[in-house]
Amino acid sequence: MKVVIVTGSVCSGKTTISKRLANDLNFEYVDVNKVIEKHPEVVSNFNKELDTKEIDVKKLVKVLTEYIKGLKKSVVVDSHLSHFLPKSLVNVCVILKCDLKILKRRLEERGYNQKKIDENVEAEIMESCFVEALENGHKIILADSSKDVDYNLLLAQVEEQVEK
Repeated sequence: MKVVIVTGSVCSGKTTISKRLANDLNFEYVDVNKVIEKHPEVVSNFNKELDTKEIDVKKLVKVLTEYIKGLKKSVVVDSHLSHFLPKSLVNVCVILKCDLKILKRRLEERGYNQKKIDENVEAEIMESCFVEALENGHKIILADSSKDVDYNLLLAQVEEQVEK
């Protein structure tokens, strides 16, 4: 079984790319938000100020690992937390980057409050997903979602990594 993870800041285009990759690779699409809904024990708190669930990453990784290992089909995992999965389970990590102005506009269009917008823009500035994926030892493919992603190139790069 092969595992492709797609990570990046909120509103960076993860879901669009993940669903397309899953379809073109004939892999199952895994929406981590749906996994979290089915496993409320991974939620440690609700942050009212940011209007978001705070996730216990260790518990989430355990639940996701068990879930993925229980599947019969290769998967594309969609989440800004997917890069916390162990490198032993993951074939390749796609990280979506986004221009700050475009990311801010996308966050505003989703109706997020200013504090949540600021936090997510800061995460993009600090390259949080990239740094954490590196720390976890993942094979990384970077793609810029500020404009149209060169999807054919991205697909070819992912296919190359999952064949290894």
